Amino acid sequence: MRIFFATDIHGSEVCWRKFLNAGGFHKADVLVMGGDMTGKAMVPITGANGTWRVTLQGQEHVLSGEPEVAAMEKRIADRGYYPIRLSSDEMTAWQADQSLVDARFKAEMLGQVGRWMALADERLAGKGIRCIVSPANDDIFEIDPIIDAAKLVDLGESNLIDLDGFSLVSTGWANPTPWNTFRELPEDQLRERIDALVANVPDRSRAIFNFHAPPFGSNLDNAPKLDADMRYVSGGQALIPVGSRAIRDAILEYAPVLSLHGHIHEGRGAVKLGRTLAVNPGSIYEDGVLQAAIVDLDLKKAEVKRYLLING
Repeated sequence: MRIFFATDIHGSEVCWRKFLNAGGFHKADVLVMGGDMTGKAMVPITGANGTWRVTLQGQEHVLSGEPEVAAMEKRIADRGYYPIRLSSDEMTAWQADQSLVDARFKAEMLGQVGRWMALADERLAGKGIRCIVSPANDDIFEIDPIIDAAKLVDLGESNLIDLDGFSLVSTGWANPTPWNTFRELPEDQLRERIDALVANVPDRSRAIFNFHAPPFGSNLDNAPKLDADMRYVSGGQALIPVGSRAIRDAILEYAPVLSLHGHIHEGRGAVKLGRTLAVNPGSIYEDGVLQAAIVDLDLKKAEVKRYLLING
């Protein structure tokens, strides 16, 4: 059985399309999206009468006519942001009322996930490829029922999914971060959540973990150190482990055949923890590049035959 695993695409339209196409291209049996799939920001495009202005990556662009605006919207969406057309009056209203911004941001996230699930149902129809999507700490809870309603996508979060005799258990909840995101738990409560999931696994030697946070001290969780003002120490060159101790302990105790992680974009790699292969494919979604792991599992021996980290 071949698993294609990617994570942390943060709203990138091109990365989602690459993910859906990867099943057929790489002859995968199962696609797994590990979470943090929604975007982090909106990018307003303001103007009227055929002339629009937008600031992207600190550079202002003046756009003339629909083709230029549409091309910029695609560029923004592929980087994982939501392009929003606003008149000058609308922009003024947004600046005066944060609730307008928040409501539109939520609507954009929900709308995008809905479109992505519809696209998955279209692209995967008749191909016999399983697709599991599990939201993570940066994703609002309202996207879960949208994923669950898709015809050809299984919701990973808190569910046990049989994959030809292997048991995939997933959670996007993570240990606390400095940003106080949607799905965070203290380590002891995270462990309780994991234990409850694993309790339903019929054969733990054939378990696959899909836990968003990487195990602490595994080199899959090294992230830039921040000071008290949330600024990078040593220009981002000083790295510290920030993963979950609960997840590391659970891996060592339950010894799943495979453990899939994300969360730390810089933590690309694969390590063995006991018998378990733990993988973090990393993420460079803003460049429109999908980083992923391809893992081949031996169905009879319940072990990893080979794995490959790829960019595409």
